[in-house]
Amino acid sequence: MGKIKVENIRVYAHHGCLSQETVIGSDYRVDVTVRAALSKPASTDDLADTVDYVHIAHIVTEEMKVPSKLLEHVAQRIVRRVLREMEMVDKVKISVGKINPPIGGDVEMVTIVLSEKRID
Repeated sequence: MGKIKVENIRVYAHHGCLSQETVIGSDYRVDVTVRAALSKPASTDDLADTVDYVHIAHIVTEEMKVPSKLLEHVAQRIVRRVLREMEMVDKVKISVGKINPPIGGDVEMVTIVLSEKRID
């Protein structure tokens, strides 16, 4: 087993419970870690044998475009889509952080973290 990390994916999106958040939007940071068997691609040097991190980044950017009230909701969509579209992945961990959230204080970022294992 091994891990592939796609870190600090920066996106501008329209998530939140406040109407102004969905209109104005905000900056977000997304980190994804997947666990998969990586011994075969380590020896074959073939992209077809591994988890394509470009595809992970694509899933993140597409799902972040769909507005959600809660970060947990968008994170869960990303996790489920990674597991559905990438058969090699047996575990996904995701962090979604809202940069400078509108919570009335000096807060750099609020982050939620979810993880899920493939059940087969």
